[in-house]
Order: sequence, then structure tokens, then C-alpha cells
Amino acid sequence: MIREEHGNLLRADVDALVNTVNTVGVMGKGIALQFKRAYPDMFKEYERAAKANRIHVGEMFVWETGALDGPRFIVNFPTKRHWRSASRLDDIALGLRHLAAVIDSHGIRSIAIPPLGCGNGGLDWAEVAPLIWDALRPLATDVEILVFPPEGAPPAVDMPTRTTAPRMTAARAAVVKLLKAYEEYSFHEATLIEVQKLTYFLQAAGENLRLDFVKGRYGPYADDLRKTLREIEGHFIVGFGDGSAQVMSAEPLQVIDAAAGRAEQLLATDPRTAARVERVIELTDGFTSMYGLELLATVHWAATREPARRHGDVVRIVQSWTKRKKSLFTENHIDNALDRLSTHNWIPPFAA
Repeated sequence: MIREEHGNLLRADVDALVNTVNTVGVMGKGIALQFKRAYPDMFKEYERAAKANRIHVGEMFVWETGALDGPRFIVNFPTKRHWRSASRLDDIALGLRHLAAVIDSHGIRSIAIPPLGCGNGGLDWAEVAPLIWDALRPLATDVEILVFPPEGAPPAVDMPTRTTAPRMTAARAAVVKLLKAYEEYSFHEATLIEVQKLTYFLQAAGENLRLDFVKGRYGPYADDLRKTLREIEGHFIVGFGDGSAQVMSAEPLQVIDAAAGRAEQLLATDPRTAARVERVIELTDGFTSMYGLELLATVHWAATREPARRHGDVVRIVQSWTKRKKSLFTENHIDNALDRLSTHNWIPPFAA
């Protein structure tokens, strides 16, 4: 039987799960990141094989789970040559022929297959789906084949995490503490936009987060913050998931209670980092929304990283950032942000 299925592929009750991978040993986003977290030993073997140049398009890399229940095999299906590259339809067709052979040779009686090469790969499901059906239909009398169409990632809380928890460093404790505090004084969990701005101010306060902030659509933005969130997801926070969601539709980040307690304990022994966190909390209280934090961080950037010498310079820089900001941020709101930043000693007062 071959049929379309919906829901969380990693929870499917089957003999084998298919994971989409590249040939260079990276599982940094999307369903591959979900598999990396759920099966860390599998990832290590895949990474070693990639470094030894043993991962190729058209060839499955099969890993046995050794589990008494649940999937017996993880079938890594190369849909890309490099993680930055787009997927190719010919590579999918070639791989499907080998997948059919693997199903037969390994005695697989049920298998779950994701939308191969779609999503991050850029292929059209309307072209990929017929390839899957045509290649695997001959096996369908003896094998249950579940085909998952592109539907986005499952909720982050439903993504299994079996990786070893990272060490609670001072920087991670500061981020966890700040997110937990923000949740408490704003009465909502921080979105990805809000996390970007909170960590921007935390680094501006002197905490070495090693983040490279640039001018982004929604104000100061550090792409490398995604790596930090990816490392602590499932251990200290829940919500980042597999990193595939668009920023405006992504889940808010919830701090795990045990992690909040560990962060408090560490910061109790590090008063300088704790003071930086408190300084950000004091600054942002009253600006606790995506709009408020974007405004505050954008104005701070304009006042500290651009050639702004007078009040009018800051207004001009902020409103010329993007058309969106020009229509969104009024001069009165910019004045309020400047006043908050100067009265809390983040910037000097600007002359009119």
C-alpha cells in the first residue's frame, strides 16, 4: 500500500524513516536537524561518512537504530550535493531507484518518506510526488509506504531530542535568564524578533555573545544567533524547532523550568553577567513587544553605529532604514526611544 500521510514523520510507526541529507555532512535545518537531534549517533556516523567522501547522490546511507521498538532503520537520502545548493530532480529520480533496492534488500515492510528535495531544496512537490509513486508503486503490494507532502514542521515540543545537553555557560545562562525574565515582565514568551533585540542589547551591555549584528529588515540582526538557539533547543528552550519557520510565523521561545533554575544558580556566582542582564531588563521594560524592541534597538543602532550627531540625524537614519520603518516609526516614537536610551545611560543625550 502506498498512501499520503500527514503529521510528524518522526513519530510514524514504521520499520524505516527516510531523512533528506546533503553529501557534505551538515544537518543544520529542517527535517535533517530533527533527525540529528532524535538520532545523534546516526548523525555522527553520517558525518564521518561524509568526511570520508562516502555520501553520494543516488545512494542511500542506511543506519540501523538497534531499537527493539520503533524504526529499525534510518535511510539517509541525499537530495543535495551541498547544503547551500538547490536539489535536482534527476538526483531524486536516481535516489528513488536505489531506495527501492534498499527496501527490498533490508526486508523493510513499512517506510515513511518526506517531500524529497522540496522545502529547502526548492523542488516542486507536483513534480516530485509522481516520481515517488512511480518508483515505489511496484513494492506497494508487500510494503506500507507513507508519503508525507510539504506541510511545514511539527510543533517544536513534538520534535524528539536525544542529544546530550550543552554546558550551561555564563553566556547561555544570561540568554536563558533574560528570556525567562522577559516572559515574566512582558506576560508573553519572546518571539524570534524579540530574542534578536534582547541579545543585541545584552551584547551591547558588554556580554561577549560572539554575535555579529548587521542592519536587518527588523532592526539589528545576527544570523549566528540561530546557531546558539539551535544548540540549546530541547535542552534550555523549546520553540526554535528545526529552524525552518519564517520569522513572523515562528513559535515563541519557552524557557524550560529546569534550565531557568540552572541559569539562576550560575549567575549567582557571576555578578557582572547578572548585572548586564538586569540592565537590559530595566531598559526594555515598557517596550515589551516586537514593535517596541525593534524600535528601541533600531534607534540605539542609529545613535551608536551611524554618523548621528543630532536628534534629526537619528530620526533620518531610522526612517530611511526601510520603507516599512518610515511608515511604522513616527518621530514621536523615536523620541520616546531616545529618551529611554539616554535616561538609562545607553547613549548620550542628542541635541535638537
